Amino acid sequence: MSSLPPNSTGLPPNDPTVVEKATGLANKRDSSVSLVENASLSSGSEVRNLNAKLANPLADLSHEQLIRDGESYALQNGLEDMSELFQKAALVAQDPLAFEKLPLLTESDKQALRDEMSNKWRHPKMLYYLVILCSVAAAVQGMDESVINGANLFFAPQFGIEPRGGTPEQNGRNQWLLGLVNSAPYLCCAVLGCWLTEPLNRMFGRRGTIFITALFSFLTCIWQGVTDSWPHLFVARFVLGLGIGPKSSTVPVYAAECAPPAIRGALVMMWQTWTAFGIMMGFVMDLVFFRVQDRPHIHGLNWRLMLASAGVPALFIVVQVFFCPESPRWYLSKGRHRKAFESLARLRMHPIQAARDLYYMHVLLEAEKELNRTGNRFFELFTVPRTPGDDGLLHRHVHQFCGVNVIAYYSAEIFADANFSQIQALLASFGFGAVNFIFAFPAIYTIDTFGRRNLLLTTFPLMALFLLMTGFAFWIPSESPAHLAIIALGIYLFGMAYSPGEGPVPFTYSAEAFPLYVRDIGMSFATATLWFFNFVISITFPRLIGAFSPQGAFGWYAGWNIIGFFAVLLFVPETKALSLEELDQVFSVPSRVHAAYQIKALPHNIKKHILRMKVPDLPPLYEHEGVTRDMKSVEA
Repeated sequence: MSSLPPNSTGLPPNDPTVVEKATGLANKRDSSVSLVENASLSSGSEVRNLNAKLANPLADLSHEQLIRDGESYALQNGLEDMSELFQKAALVAQDPLAFEKLPLLTESDKQALRDEMSNKWRHPKMLYYLVILCSVAAAVQGMDESVINGANLFFAPQFGIEPRGGTPEQNGRNQWLLGLVNSAPYLCCAVLGCWLTEPLNRMFGRRGTIFITALFSFLTCIWQGVTDSWPHLFVARFVLGLGIGPKSSTVPVYAAECAPPAIRGALVMMWQTWTAFGIMMGFVMDLVFFRVQDRPHIHGLNWRLMLASAGVPALFIVVQVFFCPESPRWYLSKGRHRKAFESLARLRMHPIQAARDLYYMHVLLEAEKELNRTGNRFFELFTVPRTPGDDGLLHRHVHQFCGVNVIAYYSAEIFADANFSQIQALLASFGFGAVNFIFAFPAIYTIDTFGRRNLLLTTFPLMALFLLMTGFAFWIPSESPAHLAIIALGIYLFGMAYSPGEGPVPFTYSAEAFPLYVRDIGMSFATATLWFFNFVISITFPRLIGAFSPQGAFGWYAGWNIIGFFAVLLFVPETKALSLEELDQVFSVPSRVHAAYQIKALPHNIKKHILRMKVPDLPPLYEHEGVTRDMKSVEA
């Protein structure tokens, strides 16, 4: 029989025969996260207890109990007219692959579930409309980030902050000021904008937050186009952060909460794909308005139009967002179960799928409540194993310091330092934007097959290599044709490596990693730290390239890519094809246990996958890995 796509819960079939045959392997699985020899016994016991609480709560219930529970759920939550549907939903939620054996299901129900497994991309148009909306939101952000790239060439000399051509003291001062103006939105995101995510989402929902932030983006883009000094432009761009911050926190979560698990990674990573498209369109706008001439009493009309153009697609968001359904998980957090079902019904092909997903969300959230977490939610990002606060912080640091955003924001300046003309610098920048966008598409497939972790481990070394290639190319004599060619080639190859790996993974990872009860504040923290590190690289790069030279600057970021490789190897777990709630099992593994296991696994994987040696399998780190491996051995 052909392998089936990941099911909506991530759980294997609950076949009694298989369970019986696999019993001999139970001891191996019982301590799935305490297999690392260096892990303490107390830590392993604590993690096993947490795993037990967070495993599928329906696994050991009889069909009779499931039917009663499904009916009780419907009656208690204002869904009396759908009690029979939720009886069936509870049965399917226990084991989504065993639906053929359930006599309560109609042939229509079974056919819908068969279609779901045979074609994971078959979904209602509304789901794809929602994806388009989220993609446009991402494109708005990409344009917000990149239109400044071409504008740097014009507003800097107009406002007296030209970073080159003066005395060393003047150049140093202007390099800092240019960095400050460029980095203003990201400073606002880090200190204010992202932290508004939780109260905005609580009061207005996911859609309302997206509406408000898109409106801010439109207004502030127009404001940037009418500034008359660098402090004025700094203030306008700082306020732009109120549009960027909460939007970047909310849209990936909104997509993750609406998408089926089997394609969640692909749909959520559309955020990065279309951010890359927006970056490319920002370069297009720079080229479109490059030769616009000044009008009477309007000096610098070209760069003003460049900055204002990013506000146009934000109007589409403002007009269209309320045509999409609200997040069903957000409705559940408010106790509005009928509204949650109505949202899911618009996002799934058949009522049995909507009811199954809603019921399973409900029981997992109820199981989570039994953990009785009453502490400060922000501190629980670091103290509760399920919340990847500290590991995610390291990941977001290396994501920003991989070097991609210094190219997105300053490529025109980089190419100008390489003796490109202004129009050549903008054309070369557009080439980087096009490469960044085109090579993001492979990740739509690989992020849910090859996996988030493997993408990062593959691309970090390549990015380091291509940054070194770019930096060293500045030593080639400028009169040589190879000087320009190798610099551009190195930057383009870097974009090819970045786009399918480090590009889409961080926002996808953050959107799915946090449990519901801290998801808003978790995403606020994730994006705030991401934007803070973005602010750091944005404000420092003009001065860094002035002090270190291009060779030293690119070598600096290449070094961070090497650090990023080892950080992912030791601390970043795989999250593909698991439901948002089932990720509890993965993140309940302490970081030190994960790191110790990966150190042990590294030579094993080199022998197995590179040297092609026959070596015995290591014990599984996670419970779901152990069960999957048991299933394969039984089937064999």
